[in-house]
Amino acid sequence: MTRIIFGMLCTLMVVGTLRAQVPDSLQRDTMAVVTNSLDTTSTDSLDNETRRERRQRERREREAVEQEQVVFKDSARLAIEELTRKAWKRSLIIPGWGQYTNGGLWWIKVPVIYGGFVTTAVVFEFNNRYYQEILGEVQYRLANNHAAPPNTQYPNVATDAQGTQRMIAAKDYYRRNRDLMVLLTVAWWGVNSIEAYVNSILKYRWDIGEEIGFKISPALLRQPGPSLAHQPFAFGIKINVGLGR
Repeated sequence: MTRIIFGMLCTLMVVGTLRAQVPDSLQRDTMAVVTNSLDTTSTDSLDNETRRERRQRERREREAVEQEQVVFKDSARLAIEELTRKAWKRSLIIPGWGQYTNGGLWWIKVPVIYGGFVTTAVVFEFNNRYYQEILGEVQYRLANNHAAPPNTQYPNVATDAQGTQRMIAAKDYYRRNRDLMVLLTVAWWGVNSIEAYVNSILKYRWDIGEEIGFKISPALLRQPGPSLAHQPFAFGIKINVGLGR
């Protein structure tokens, strides 16, 4: 009798365990199916994404990352940066304007800047005048069997092929110098803008003060290494650089 009861209890426990496991397995299978369907849908949506939509999505992601890395600046910092930008932009528009904005020794810098422009303009005019003059003579020589024109400015040049080649070389020389002056003018304009920017940086961001100075005083200097002199020290001068008080 006892064995029969014990067997029935074991049978009931096994049946109950099986019934309890069935919903869990079904739930797990259902979740797996849903997850797989979601992953498939997400993958399909990404695969069906057009190139334009992908660029827009990447741009939004990039902008979100940049917004997280934004560095907030106070009003003083923004004002200093505005002054710095104003100086080099003004010099880029009108040479010397940025130097005048920065103040200081602008009354020396502006004449130097325009002196450079005047120099390049004078050299440009000189080389261009000789280039045009020699070009006309070369064209006449090539059209008239290397003969010199009636009003030639170079009567000592031979009227043959060698003389014409000399004139062509001179023409190219003056043309290169003329073109070089154009490049130097553009470069000088850029140097003018860079100087205004650097000066504004030193003035508004790196304030070293106006009390800097130096002091010169006599001093005893130790002789380097084993010296043959009778005394290990020698008289010298010591220069101290620092901020005055």
